[in-house]
Amino acid sequence: MYITLVEPVNSKKQRVYIDHEFAFILYNRELALYHIREGAEISEEQYSKILEEIVLRRAKLRCLNLLKTMDRTEFELRQKLSQGEYPADIIEQAISYVKGYHYVDDERYARQYVECFSEKKSRHQLEQELRKRGVSRANTEKAFEEIAPIDECRQIRKWIEKKRFDVRNADQKEYQKFYAFLMRRGFSFESIRRVCEEEKNQVE
Repeated sequence: MYITLVEPVNSKKQRVYIDHEFAFILYNRELALYHIREGAEISEEQYSKILEEIVLRRAKLRCLNLLKTMDRTEFELRQKLSQGEYPADIIEQAISYVKGYHYVDDERYARQYVECFSEKKSRHQLEQELRKRGVSRANTEKAFEEIAPIDECRQIRKWIEKKRFDVRNADQKEYQKFYAFLMRRGFSFESIRRVCEEEKNQVE
């Protein structure tokens, strides 16, 4: 195998290609340590050593550092590692490593997410947000089964109170604006209408 290209990522790192295919990114000091330069030959043993001792180790540490600041899904970790241009097999090994210690757990993530936001967000909105984070439908459904049912009418009433929406005296334009606000948060038109009517009747 031959190193066919070494190109800068920035002033500290270089992108290395072996036999015309992207292999990994190394810091300048690592390039010097392993004598990585264009046109040089690299053995399978040296290539494997670099992947395991440097690239995989760095990917594992990257995952751990990301998880220090906040809980993340497998999908989010893969995205971050992909953005860092880690090879696909290294990404999978790093994810397997943190999963092995239960540092990342999509089922737990979904349950905690629903618990945290179920008072403020509709079920539809929660489902969409979990889907964007790569949580499977099965884990999402399981989270909703384990958490107390979401009372969306109660949530809408809370928004009426928080926004100080005057259900009795609001004009059509104000109603349209309030409905649009809640529908963007995943509440159905019918649920909003029903709660507003109930609130209006109570006032009267």
